Amino acid sequence: PAFVYQALTSVQDFDAFTPDNDPFGEHDFGVVHVANETVFWKIDYYDRDDADTGADDPADSQTTRRVLTILLASEY
Repeated sequence: PAFVYQALTSVQDFDAFTPDNDPFGEHDFGVVHVANETVFWKIDYYDRDDADTGADDPADSQTTRRVLTILLASEY
């Protein structure tokens, strides 16, 4: 539970976006370090009515479902 809390807090606080790690300015992927573990996080955008289809307009919250995935880099 403590690791999960630290990972969530680190993802929430992440703001180290640069042109190298965020070339499209989407702020939808990041890497944080928690308790000597490298943690990846990413946000995917899906059609609200069809979870297998990407969103046509990710900025439209009426038609888009955002999914946050957090995983250990060692699991990738």
